[in-house]
Formats: sequence, C-alpha cells, structure tokens
Amino acid sequence: MEEQQHYQQAPVTNGKAIASLVLGILSIVVPWIGFIFGIIGIVLASKAKKEIANYQQAGNGMAVAGLVTSIVGTAFYALLILLLIFFGIAEGNSMV
Repeated sequence: MEEQQHYQQAPVTNGKAIASLVLGILSIVVPWIGFIFGIIGIVLASKAKKEIANYQQAGNGMAVAGLVTSIVGTAFYALLILLLIFFGIAEGNSMV
C-alpha cells in the first residue's frame, strides 16, 4: 500500500519586509538621500509587521532589522542636518 506524503509549503516571505531591510541598509550607507530612504523604510517595516501577523507570512526578522536600520539611518542624518543648521546659524551670527 502506498503512503501519501503531504509536504507543508513554507510561508511566503513578505516583500515589504525585504524592501524595508534594503532601504534601512541604504539609509545608513547612502549620504543625504539616506534620510528619505530611512523614513520610507520605517513605514514599510511597520506595514510589513502588520501583514506578517495578519497573514502568517515569513520575514518578521527582516522587518525588525529593517525597522532598526531605518531608525538608525534616519536618526543619524537628522542629527547631522540639525548640527549643520545650528553651526550655520552660529556662523552667520558671528559675522554680524
């Protein structure tokens, strides 16, 4: 008698989780545009985490890593922009 083997299919990896991880890494590596990449990566990571929970998809680790790297990249460039603005204003006031 033949036994039928039933294989369970692996869950699909969420595409937004992959995109958030890629954008998170780019937000750290790419100068100036990294700020925008980071913001988009944060949005995609939060959407990916919701979809992963709702549809039982794979990629939760990638979504978390994308969220963390996007936050780090965005925070770095936000701080850099604020410092440049501060020193630009301070330099402008010293010439008066």
